[in-house]
Amino acid sequence: MADHRNGGTHPTASKTAAGSSGGYTIDATTLTKRLQSLYSHWRAHRDELWGSCTSFAVATPPPSDDLRYLKSSALNIWLLGYEFPETIMVFSEKQIHFLCSQKKASLLDVVKKSAKEAINVEVVMHAKAKTDNGVNKMEAILNSIDSVDSPVLGYIAKELPEGKLLETWSEKIKSSGLTLSDVTNGLADLFASKDPGELINVKKAAYLTASAMKQFVVPKLERVIDEEKKVAHSFLMDETEKAILEPARIKVKLKADNVDICYPPIFQSGGKFDLKPSASSNDEHLYYDPASVIICALGSRYNSYCANVARTFLIDSNTTQSKAYQVLLKAHEAAVGALKPGNKASDVYKAAFTVVEKEAPELTSNLTKSAGTGIGLEFREPGLNLNEKNERVLKPGMVFNVSLGFQNMQTKSSKEKSQNYALLIADTVILTANGHEVVTALSSKAFKDVAYSFNDGEEEDERPQVKVGPKLNESLYSKATLRSDNHEMSKEELRRQHQAELARQKNEETAQRLAGGKNATGYGRSSSRTSNDLVAYKNINDLPPPRDLMILVDQRNEAILIPLYGSMVPFHIATVKTVSSQADTSGNCYIRIIFNVPGTPFSSQDPNSLKNQTDIFLKEVSFRSKDSRHISEVVQQIKTLRRNVVSRESERAERASLVTQEKLVLAGNKFKPIRLTDLSIRPTFLNRGRKLPGTLEAHDNGFRYSTSRSDERVDILFGNIKHAFFQAAEKEMITLLHFHLHNHIMVGKKKSKDVQFFVEVMDVVQTLGGGKRSAYDPDEIEEEQRERDRKNKINMGFQNFVNRVNDLWCQPKFKAFDLEFDQPLRELGFHGVPHKASAFIVPTSTCLVELLEIPFLVVTLSEIEIVNLERVGLGQKNFDMAIVFKDFKRDVLRIDSIPSTSLDGIKEWLDTTDIKYYESRLNMSWRAILKTITDDPQNFIDEGGWEFLNLEADDSESDGSQESDQGYEPSDAEPESESEDEGSDSASLVQSEDDASESDDDASEEEEGKTWEELEREASNADKEKGAESDSEEERKRRKMKAFGKSRAGPSGGSASKRPKFRR
Repeated sequence: MADHRNGGTHPTASKTAAGSSGGYTIDATTLTKRLQSLYSHWRAHRDELWGSCTSFAVATPPPSDDLRYLKSSALNIWLLGYEFPETIMVFSEKQIHFLCSQKKASLLDVVKKSAKEAINVEVVMHAKAKTDNGVNKMEAILNSIDSVDSPVLGYIAKELPEGKLLETWSEKIKSSGLTLSDVTNGLADLFASKDPGELINVKKAAYLTASAMKQFVVPKLERVIDEEKKVAHSFLMDETEKAILEPARIKVKLKADNVDICYPPIFQSGGKFDLKPSASSNDEHLYYDPASVIICALGSRYNSYCANVARTFLIDSNTTQSKAYQVLLKAHEAAVGALKPGNKASDVYKAAFTVVEKEAPELTSNLTKSAGTGIGLEFREPGLNLNEKNERVLKPGMVFNVSLGFQNMQTKSSKEKSQNYALLIADTVILTANGHEVVTALSSKAFKDVAYSFNDGEEEDERPQVKVGPKLNESLYSKATLRSDNHEMSKEELRRQHQAELARQKNEETAQRLAGGKNATGYGRSSSRTSNDLVAYKNINDLPPPRDLMILVDQRNEAILIPLYGSMVPFHIATVKTVSSQADTSGNCYIRIIFNVPGTPFSSQDPNSLKNQTDIFLKEVSFRSKDSRHISEVVQQIKTLRRNVVSRESERAERASLVTQEKLVLAGNKFKPIRLTDLSIRPTFLNRGRKLPGTLEAHDNGFRYSTSRSDERVDILFGNIKHAFFQAAEKEMITLLHFHLHNHIMVGKKKSKDVQFFVEVMDVVQTLGGGKRSAYDPDEIEEEQRERDRKNKINMGFQNFVNRVNDLWCQPKFKAFDLEFDQPLRELGFHGVPHKASAFIVPTSTCLVELLEIPFLVVTLSEIEIVNLERVGLGQKNFDMAIVFKDFKRDVLRIDSIPSTSLDGIKEWLDTTDIKYYESRLNMSWRAILKTITDDPQNFIDEGGWEFLNLEADDSESDGSQESDQGYEPSDAEPESESEDEGSDSASLVQSEDDASESDDDASEEEEGKTWEELEREASNADKEKGAESDSEEERKRRKMKAFGKSRAGPSGGSASKRPKFRR
């Protein structure tokens, strides 16, 4: 194993000195600081920890390729940055003596100045030649020590002398007549609390360790088991050691020269387990039959600072094993939670023991006797054992290897190797001023990420309650291999059991949230202008001079003047709801103007809508004219003016509601920004000219997109990014980057929470002749090849940009943002209608997205309360999905018309991502349901929470009852899909459609002004032309369902709507 390691155990000064005298330098700043710490600690705790010594000696042995941890080596590295082999250091109140070779003495000259400035101590160098045994110089050092009253020499008692120099020194101090004392405890206490520089080294070692587990060990084990290979534990140990010593193999950007292993990686399976760090990997093959357990432990060092992680993987575990692991996981989390400054080391073990005693008292005898040890320059720091007897007080800066396990466990199995097993979990944890930080959390230990199901068709005693077999970095889909005909049945049963557990957890979470009043508030518009804000003319003198009594449009004052009873009466353009014109058979033209009146206020929250109800308002006026051209001009002027005012007010209201953000800090000249060129943006800028491609640049704290036009620029700050997505073109026409934001930003004149940058990967080609080309046409083949090359080039450019930005986001200053580009998982995608058109919706690791059609769909999975699958039943070709959010003020999201062939895949995905789902045969009135819950949350909790949606429970209780399984009685409340259209007559100036074209606006305004008779007449004519047979199957089903819902609702004679009831 030593052959693979990078230069032995520690970086040594002798090797560097032999290569070049100028290749090694001691950091004077760090040396000064640590000399002060060493002497202040020694003087403050001389009698308590340092054996009352008046001076102490540290002798470093010759270099070795063996893995070992010595206090002398640790002091060398801590103080000087490197290990100085065959060097003796003697520290006294007035002098520091170094006995070493001439080359090392020249390297240590820098210590003289630092020691004088920091602690006013003289450094004396005793350089010896190769042939010199150093006896005379040793006697000189001992004579200087003996010059003080009652001299006591401290030394590291447990380290045996190695080499001629140290053996001679050991004989000299023992025969000198000096009183000797052990200083091991003093050095251990000195190293216990790490400074910021040391903690950075620990974090880098932890990142390397966790990455090796996640990026190498887990995929390797999955591949071996899935392909049923025979691989020895020792082979896995060697391969893992190579991966750690070559960080680039696991995508870790650390220098290989600074990296080493703490111990040879440990792989154990097949019933033979040893949970001690001194355990080793034997030459037996990895055992992965049902009910087997695999334990893997890794330790890495960076600049000699250690980090450790251990994980247990369960293969087709039975209920006993699953329960034991979950108890161990809770105990481990309790132990980590007890790591707080001010607590005692014994509190950590007691917290873990209490959990085991409560959850599974029969396992207390199997629990390890310690919850771990301190870790740093040494893998096990003495004095920091986390056992029940250690009363040491914990302090910030301490680092612990929290290792907890169950040993000598038994389970029933038909195979001997599966009967004995053990469980082990270990993490590296840093104590901070406010608590702790688990620095190896990159490697997941959650049950769903370590429990695998590779069913070989052999029945074990019991199956686990939860079955998942994902990769740790792809936790959305199972890697389990289907190997039996009855696997699908067991898979469904396991999913039901998992869903039952999720239902219990979800009801508890919802009850706590409702009881605590943590329900978020809804989103309302507070910046709408009210009716009292609208002033056309402040003074009568501002009115334009009177002309003929005809309608006049005043563009400058945004008003229209209408002749009423011989006078020109002004109306602000915002008071106009619709305007339309119509001609009759006699050649007369009519103009009809409808105004906003109380009951249809300018906004849904206009405070004056109730205040002015006693006033008299003009609702509608109509004028007749023989001049059709003039009528058309007036209508067009009013519509244009109204559209401009609506657009301006909408932009003003949106800007007023924006959250103030920090400024973008541009990258300096030394660091060029990461750049991606020739991009288009959505939503688009509203310039009338040709759309120009732009460039996206990553700067110090955000992105900037800009084109050659000065007014086309968008800044997106890293702190405002909620989710980032990269979707390469496969079957799509575009490759894109998409950012879903926490707060809205302005893109041109639009307020948006989603910003997308894309490139079209395929040119639109049209054959002018219209004829078909042959499949063997060389031009056709060459054209297809060009398109493939263009697509691959664009995808590769985007991928390089994403990789570089991900590396940027890995920096410590961006850690709190938790940013990483996510990619949609197409194999889990399904078709559905989230808005008005069908789209292909795909999950990612954190979201459910649709990024091709506008409006975009981005649903954060962590914000989902439950999912209800509606219209699920025999004979249905499709079904709907209702997503209920944890914020009950937020509208339920509906995805309609999902093909029934996608049902099993969606249920599997929801179950794997720990989202509770229900099924119902009809669509639910979610607005009424959520109102009932928020009005009386206690009743909701008492009635069983979301279990009123449980079809299976109702079916089992009612035994095929014909009652509806919705849990709520259907009401006349409008379905969710129609909720967005409510109050369309009361649309305010800030509620206009951004993407509506001019022709769409005109048509909608004319239709709003039509009477019921006109609309009924038009509908009747349309029915006659179209024919009743043209109704789609979906429309007929929807009408039938709506009619069924109304018939169930009962008579609606009362004005108050029925309150939905919970089913018992």
